[in-house]
Amino acid sequence: MNKMLSKVSTTAMSSFSSSSSRVRAGFSVWPNVRQLCFRKGVLYGFMRLFSTPLKTLRGGASRSLRVSRFCSVVNMSSSLQIELVPCLSDNYAYLLHDINTGTVGVVDPSEALPVIDALSKKNRNLTYILNTHHHHDHTGGNAELKARYGAKVIGSGTDKERIPGIDIHLNDGDKWMFAGHEVHVMDTPGHTRGHISFYFPGSAAIFTGDTLFSLSCGKLFEGSPEEITFAHLLEVLENLKYLQKGLVIYIAVNQGL
Repeated sequence: MNKMLSKVSTTAMSSFSSSSSRVRAGFSVWPNVRQLCFRKGVLYGFMRLFSTPLKTLRGGASRSLRVSRFCSVVNMSSSLQIELVPCLSDNYAYLLHDINTGTVGVVDPSEALPVIDALSKKNRNLTYILNTHHHHDHTGGNAELKARYGAKVIGSGTDKERIPGIDIHLNDGDKWMFAGHEVHVMDTPGHTRGHISFYFPGSAAIFTGDTLFSLSCGKLFEGSPEEITFAHLLEVLENLKYLQKGLVIYIAVNQGL
């Protein structure tokens, strides 16, 4: 019995030693993990470079700043005010207010109550609901907000069957007017097939939903590797990078810090 245990232990240690030697020699025994780490490293490095000429709004710099305490105007360009509204545990909705016409929109309302509270404090109505994609943590407030204010829901034509209450569906390259502000619709697939971003060139602002997280990209939930490749995702990010000098990117989820 002792001989058998000794033999098993020796075999196990030899196997471990052999594996360790291969690792020390630079060979990975887990190629999938190595590939994942490499891709993460490349993406992190790219995002560090990518974030240099751009400003990414993360509601302060961290959730430790208790974003919920300052639901306030975070950007004003010409007549457009942009106000951050924290939702759920780590989501952001954004209220858009045109001060000339009083038109108000909300981007990606994951729940209705925080948006209603923010509107009530300033005695405002809601005209539009803009959804970057169909996930519930971005559309969860649609039904209640639409019923309460009669707001029109805007989203991707690709996702029109999956966005609750959609009234207006837009596609890549479409231009739409929010009060007097031109909005460019951009396909930014990856997180979902039908993911879009709303670009306001006159205000140097873009709402990217879950295309970007803080120093990261949104998890790829839909599509095969043949449809959504790593190179394609980098191409999407490159397109965002060169849109406009001084562009502010408004992300919808505070993850990746």
